[in-house]
Amino acid sequence: MYQLLKLIHIVAVIIFLGNIITGLFWKAHADRTRDLRFIAHTMHGIVRADRWFTIPGVVAITLAGIFTAIQSGLPILGTGWILWSLVAFTISGIIFAWRLAPLQKELLALTGSASDTSFDWTLYRSKSTQWELWGLAATVTPLIAVVLMVIKRPA
Repeated sequence: MYQLLKLIHIVAVIIFLGNIITGLFWKAHADRTRDLRFIAHTMHGIVRADRWFTIPGVVAITLAGIFTAIQSGLPILGTGWILWSLVAFTISGIIFAWRLAPLQKELLALTGSASDTSFDWTLYRSKSTQWELWGLAATVTPLIAVVLMVIKRPA
């Protein structure tokens, strides 16, 4: 059971991180085109990918990680690398829920209903820069958790 839980945990981490890193890439790629339809399409894809991969990934990572620790007999809050990984992962989730998800909705609304002649690129760039910075923070924090998990000291 331990090996299966560990496998689920690792695969979920790969899918989760792959999705959020790829989202940052595709958003930057779309922005460089300055094509509102392409940007809106990309934002829509990022929102959908979050529903399909990021959010289920969070659930799988958390549950499989906790149950793997329990199977191993490790105290979750008493094992430093587990505790600090959970803290980093939680910070990422807070950033996503508090800043990224609302910004994604704003960016999608801005690009989805605009025309090329009336589009406020200054407002979009401001919101987009915020999304990129918060997205970077929400990506770095789970990467810190991965580092903690990989370089941990044996129990």
